[in-house]
Amino acid sequence: MRRYPERGTHGRVVEAVGTRVVSGELPPGTILDIDAVAAEFDVSRTAIREALKVLAGKGLIDARPKRGTFVREREVWNLIDPDVLRWQFESMADPSILDKLAEIRAMIEPSAAALAARRRTEADLTEIYAALAEMDQADATTEEIVAADLRFHRALVAATRNELIEQLGQIIELGLRARDRYVHGHRVSIKLGHAWHQDVADAVRDRDAEGARNRMLALLHAAARDVRDVQSAK
Repeated sequence: MRRYPERGTHGRVVEAVGTRVVSGELPPGTILDIDAVAAEFDVSRTAIREALKVLAGKGLIDARPKRGTFVREREVWNLIDPDVLRWQFESMADPSILDKLAEIRAMIEPSAAALAARRRTEADLTEIYAALAEMDQADATTEEIVAADLRFHRALVAATRNELIEQLGQIIELGLRARDRYVHGHRVSIKLGHAWHQDVADAVRDRDAEGARNRMLALLHAAARDVRDVQSAK
């Protein structure tokens, strides 16, 4: 999923202003000075207006006669828009976002694991176990561990053969990436984490749908515990 900075000057403005809104740097009710923003980024007012239309579509800002362009309340943000979701995890302005992620994962991933156990192919298993092998590298960096974990969950979701679950998986992946960096940056339970993933993979291999469901639940409980351990250690 591409980041806005990769989309030119217009995208650079969307990324910068969107990040400021979601992080709380620009709190609800803040009036945006279009001329000041245009000067900051050295772009035309037209370019700024186009960028603000994108942010309005995400629910972050609005414009009214006599009031101007202003930041909207969080309650009306499109919280699962990919960019808004990414900005939330990058800023961690609301630490409870990781708890909310854990709740969503518990609703979706155990059922996805059960479905994968019923539908997986040998090619799926090859990808799942390749990801496990990457996770097991003793000298892996945090980013390598994160990449391997994402690869594992992506392969598991792909094995469901359900494109709607895959779309949901892409949204979860944004949060999972941030969660993994947060946890594995503190070197929490890396080897134990591999064991939980191994259990899920083995159940999928054995076409044990209920086993895959239950082992994924166990993995998610362990993942939530890792987050709490890091938070309590701070």
